[in-house]
Amino acid sequence: MEEILVETSARHVHVTQETLEVLFGEGYQLTVKKMLSQPGQFASNEKVKVVGPKGELNASILGPVRNANQVELSLTDARSIGVVAPIRESGDIANSGACKLVGPKGEVELSVGVIAAKRHIHMTEEDAKEFGVKDKDIVSVEVHSNERSLVFGDVVVRVSNKFALAMHVDTDESNAAALSGQVFGKLIK
Repeated sequence: MEEILVETSARHVHVTQETLEVLFGEGYQLTVKKMLSQPGQFASNEKVKVVGPKGELNASILGPVRNANQVELSLTDARSIGVVAPIRESGDIANSGACKLVGPKGEVELSVGVIAAKRHIHMTEEDAKEFGVKDKDIVSVEVHSNERSLVFGDVVVRVSNKFALAMHVDTDESNAAALSGQVFGKLIK
């Protein structure tokens, strides 16, 4: 069985076009800094401040724009600025944390949208067949690193032919395993 690329997903923000325009000005469009492993997704040059009751952090906006605003923080990030970030799959923002986003032209209060992303694997239908899993299965992934190898449990499988095979963990999880450079993991059912 082939291994799965394990990528560290640093704190970031997804915004709607409406929010983008409040933060950066009418008609504003995101500009591509770097394409990401998931097809059509990119890190933009645009950054915003994520503000909570105890502080603020800078975060990049990922593109393209979305249908809903979402702020993805590590649990350490969330605690440091005093916001709630329940562990959720991307898009599951009901009853999630609140914060303020501040851009160069304006600010937006989010009553929901702050989450710590549940660790997950993006797969195509063909990948899922090869690994013997299906959408929403919960698996474990073993990673090896210098003196901090570990098994990530509670990893949700997300299947779509719009995806490319990759597992995403946040910075807290990456640091716990001392991951650096290109890392691969072995799926354990």
